[in-house]
Amino acid sequence: QVQLVESGGGLVQPGGSLRLSCASCGKSFSSYWMGWYRQAQGNERELVARITSAGSTFYVDSVKGRFTISRDNAENTMYLQMNSLKPEDTAVYYCRATEALKGDYWGQGTQVTVTS
Repeated sequence: QVQLVESGGGLVQPGGSLRLSCASCGKSFSSYWMGWYRQAQGNERELVARITSAGSTFYVDSVKGRFTISRDNAENTMYLQMNSLKPEDTAVYYCRATEALKGDYWGQGTQVTVTS
């Protein structure tokens, strides 16, 4: 069983930065593929960025060059550094942990609001 807790969301002006954290309580964090997803009001949840157990990363086009996903396996934590934030980045951000044999887990979400 894995529990994921996101933190770091908040209110920021356009062009600002935030760093989200996803702390995992559970075993074998390093074996999980980890991802950040977001869901804006009225929209479906969408993938933002993903990092594999080997450290390979993937970003959707809308955040490339602005967001950076990383993980610290020693601290059982994943991060999302978000720079040059735009109003369209406003959403609830969720972290997800996936491993083929161990399961699929979601955090409770953290709100990011970008507004002037």
